[in-house]
Parts: sequence; C-alpha cells; structure tokens
Amino acid sequence: MKRKSMLALLLAVSMTCSMTAATGAVAFASDDTATEESADDAEATDDAEAEDASDDTAEASDDDQKAADEVAALIDKIYVQERNDTTDEDCKAAKEAWDKLTDAQKELVEGEEASPEYFGRDTGDASKDDPRNQDEIGENELLVVSFGTSFNDSRAEDIKGIEDALAEAYPDWSVRRAFTAQIIINHVEARDDEAIDNMQQALDRAVDNGVKNLVVQPTHLMHGAEYDEMVDAVNEYKDKFESIAIAEPMLGEVGEDATVINDDKKAVAQAITDAACQEAGFDDMQAAADAGTAFVFMGHGTSHTANVTYDQMQTQMEDLGFTNAFIGTVEGKPEDTACEEVIAKVKDAGFKNVVLRPLMVVAGDHANNDMAGDDEDSWKSQFETSGAFDSVDCQIEGLGRIEAVEDIYVEHTKAAIDSLGTSDDAEATDDAEATDDAAADDTATDDAAEETTDAE
Repeated sequence: MKRKSMLALLLAVSMTCSMTAATGAVAFASDDTATEESADDAEATDDAEAEDASDDTAEASDDDQKAADEVAALIDKIYVQERNDTTDEDCKAAKEAWDKLTDAQKELVEGEEASPEYFGRDTGDASKDDPRNQDEIGENELLVVSFGTSFNDSRAEDIKGIEDALAEAYPDWSVRRAFTAQIIINHVEARDDEAIDNMQQALDRAVDNGVKNLVVQPTHLMHGAEYDEMVDAVNEYKDKFESIAIAEPMLGEVGEDATVINDDKKAVAQAITDAACQEAGFDDMQAAADAGTAFVFMGHGTSHTANVTYDQMQTQMEDLGFTNAFIGTVEGKPEDTACEEVIAKVKDAGFKNVVLRPLMVVAGDHANNDMAGDDEDSWKSQFETSGAFDSVDCQIEGLGRIEAVEDIYVEHTKAAIDSLGTSDDAEATDDAEATDDAAADDTATDDAAEETTDAE
C-alpha cells in the first residue's frame, strides 16, 4: 500500500514538473515573440523616419537646385553683347539673387554661360580701378577704347595703366574710357557695381559734354575685327565734333605678309622679352637661351586677315636674334601658332624649360585659364603632358603694365593729336605767324629807313 502511494506521489510530482516546464517554455516563447515584434516595430519606425528624412533631403535638394537655377538664368540674361533698357536692373537682380544663396546653393549654379565663378571668383579689388565715366570733360577728349576684362587687378594695372600714362602725357586732354565687350561691362557692373561706358555711351557722353576735338586711342593689339568695329562706331559720330582722329593700335600697320615688321613691332618685342627675362631672373634673352629656357608668348588669334600679325611678330623675334622666343595663339589662327605647333617648335629647338606669358594687353580670362589653368586643355597642361620639358612656368602679366608699351601708346596718341590741328596748335600757329609778320614789318621799316637814309 505504501509502495503504491509512493509511486503515485512520484508520478504526480513528475507530471506537475512536466506541466510547469511546458508552461515555462510557452512563457519563454511568448517573451521571444514579443521581443521580435518590438524589434520589427522599431525597424519599421526607423525605416519610416529614414524615408521621411530622405524625402526632406530630396525636397531640400530640389529647393536648392531651383534657387541656383534661378540665379543661373539671371546670369545668362546679362551674359550678352547687346545693352538694352533693362540691363542695369538685370545686373542688379542677378547679384541680389546670388547674395541670397547659401554657399552650398552657389556651388549648384550652372547655366549656358553661368557658373559659380561668375560672382564667386576673386579677381582682385575693383576699387583700385577708375571707370573714367565722369562728365565735365571740356573741349578736348582722349577716349581710350579697350575690349575690356572682368579681372579687377588686370583692369587696374593694365588698362588703367595705359590710361594713366596718357593722362600724364596730355594734361590738357580729358581721358575717358570705353569697352567694346558688353558682356564684360555687364559682368563688372553686376559683380562690382562699377559702371563702364560702351562705345555708344562714351560717344554720347562726349557729345552731351560739348567736346569739340576727339582723339580715340585703341588699346587693341592690331588692326583686327575689334578695331574695325570701333572705327565704324566712331565714324557714325564724325559730324558731331569739329575734329576726330583715331590713333594706331599697339603694333601699328599690319602689312601684307609675315616678313613685314616695323618700329612698333620691334619696340613691343623688345619690351615683352625684357619684362619676361626680368621676371624669370635672367639678364637678357641670350642668358635665358644659354640656360635652356624658351619663352612662349600666347596671343588671342583671329580669323581676320590681320592674323598675319602674329607671324610678323615671330619674324621680329628672329630679326632681333631671339632664338628662344615663340609666338602662339589661343584660337590657333594662324595655324602655325596653335599650341601643338608651338610645342613642336620649342621641342625641336632643344629647349627644356618653358615660360608661358600672354601676348595680350590684359592678363584676364585667357591668361588665367587658357594659358595657366589646371584643365587638361590649358597651354600649361599641354606643355606638361607632352613630357618634352623639365619645367613649365607661367607669368600672368598683361602688356599694359609695361612702361615701354605704355610709351608706344603715348607716341601713337601724339601723332593723332598732331594730325588734328587743335585750337592750341592753331594758337601756336597764329603766334608764329604774328611773329613772322612782326619780323616782316620790322624788316620793311628797316628797309624804309635805309631807303630814307639813302635818299638823304
């Protein structure tokens, strides 16, 4: 009886433990399920939050790009060669819109011509320049006409440098400025709030101020397309003044072929090689050649018939005995001045060190980007990529800051002024004639006195 009771008790305990174990297992399983469900819920919440954040980012990105695109459109609107009735307002609107952008938005500005560099690139202090658009000109005006540049430092050193030299040489003439590139005028006005006259504005200003004698001095390199357009603009006003004269550009007359050189080309060739040698630390071109250094002077190039001027400058360098001076052009016109052609010439001549320098009045966009830029198609990059040279250096200086070049413009202006026969010249002529008349009267009196004496 006791044995059966004990067995029954053990069986009951065993069953109770089994049920408890089973119940515990169910409880544990329930806890695991709850944990998994909580994890799923948390993951779902994270996904939702991430999706919301992504939507916010996408929305913010769209807003940023929209703001940048609006500024790009405003820049493209003023990146034109024609001035119109809303140009001043458009320039102001573009700058105000740019100033409202965040730094991140500014990096997104891209248009047909627009880029972050339009307003964002530091080109120097515009306040160092003088737009020379003052009224109260007087009777004699010397209008200095340039293509122009948006690079502030170069505008102040190169273009203003020439204007200052002319103002000092001819204090009786009011020096004023005109740019022929409206694109550049708009850029400077929008970015720096500096107003520069275009040709029509400058000529209208002269007329409104009662100018009688007008001398126009172009800073252009040659008698090219820009020079021709300037002449056409001046000719439309020829009946508005008592006298007009247009001075020679820097290099003077073009000539028929590559063999034609003149005193202007000789003076410029000497001036730019002297400046280049000084900057590079050489006494002269021969010393540079002995050190294996060649100088490449990069001009713009033109499809105009005046493109022969670049070959003439190469002839002039050779005539001066500068075997290490090479002339090239950005546009590759004439063809023998293209970058690849110049690289071959310098390589064949055996020079291992190269110094690039602009053959341009201003050291602007072409000098900073096409010549010395980091892009693979810049001249600096192409010379380096050729693998033919040990060193390739750049001198970013325009011709306008060289004193000897400024002297050339002063002489060209003098010839133009002398051709006018201005009131000062007329007074000088009258004084001379009066002196001659007085001398003649004295002679006549003396003759009469002698005759009287003879009669006595």
